[in-house]
Amino acid sequence: MNILDGKKTSNDIKNEIANEVVSLINLGMKKPHLAAILVGDNGASETYVNAKVKACERVGFDSTLIRLNDNITEDLLVEQIIKVNNNDSIDGLIVQLPLPKHIDEKKIINTISINKDVDGFHPLNIGNMTLNLPSFIPATPAGILELLLRYDIDTVGKNCVVLGRSHIVGLPISILMASNSKPGNSTVTIVHSKSKNIKDLCLKADILIVALGIANFITNDMVKEGVCIIDVGITRIKSDKTKSGWKLVGDVDFKSVSEKCSYITPVPGGVGPMTIAMLLKNTLLASKSKI
Repeated sequence: MNILDGKKTSNDIKNEIANEVVSLINLGMKKPHLAAILVGDNGASETYVNAKVKACERVGFDSTLIRLNDNITEDLLVEQIIKVNNNDSIDGLIVQLPLPKHIDEKKIINTISINKDVDGFHPLNIGNMTLNLPSFIPATPAGILELLLRYDIDTVGKNCVVLGRSHIVGLPISILMASNSKPGNSTVTIVHSKSKNIKDLCLKADILIVALGIANFITNDMVKEGVCIIDVGITRIKSDKTKSGWKLVGDVDFKSVSEKCSYITPVPGGVGPMTIAMLLKNTLLASKSKI
């Protein structure tokens, strides 16, 4: 069993980005600039956004954090996004999800300029990705691909089973794994809440990508020997073995399943750090596209 170390790999990517930023500055170019809009005071969202701001500092990016009250109207939020769209000094924009219930997330995502949509959620970016045209790939799927690439995991002709069909992870990664690219060229099966015989489908997987958000859903009897597992899920559960009384676990029962794996991502320290690294990579691409 080999660990797909997202923490180490993400640090490698950040070092590469930081070196490239220095080169850009030496050529007289400006620093890449990422803006984030945070609506309300959701604790998890606050943590994620702060991590992204720190990551920007780490690689030499400029960053702007726009904090808005959770009672802001949809129209005022749209105005803020358009203001950033029109600001030539800002290369990338993310609006941290989830948003308050009175705001239409699809409308907000559609408002972000496709050229600054470094989260890769805009329908035009998703469409271009599907057609294998230049686009910003959603950060989590991009991070998964980068792990597979850097650990030289063969995906050609492999049975890839994706658990989950969210627009953020499941659907994009299923398209990317099936695409004629590297990594890619897999035979992909999407498993979801209406699927039957889920265990049998998982047992056929050479590569199993799990993005359900259900703690320890995948158990030892659901996977075959030699499987490569990418665990995207992260859930906080009670634990009497930590000072905080909580611990983070994935969608995969790591202890039992890892015995059968050729490769597996840990939680934490697997896909999570890669997501932020790829967000930075998208922002760098957005900045360089203006040169």
